[in-house]
Amino acid sequence: MQELLLAVARGLVENKDAVQVTVDPARDDGAIVYHLTVAEGDMGRVIGKQGRIAKAIRVVVRAAAVRQGEKAVVEIG
Repeated sequence: MQELLLAVARGLVENKDAVQVTVDPARDDGAIVYHLTVAEGDMGRVIGKQGRIAKAIRVVVRAAAVRQGEKAVVEIG
């Protein structure tokens, strides 16, 4: 899941070296939280107009997690 999130984010940004994904342990409800961090100048590229790209990233990761029998939450910051 982490590799998927990295691949999607690196495809969107200019500073590919600044893309980082950290993973928190599973929460009480079983969801795993992925924290996506990008360079300050690339934040708009990842969020998109009215947050559409961020929503799409979350949908893709959530769908991939469901296929593996997991729950995933993506936080962008």
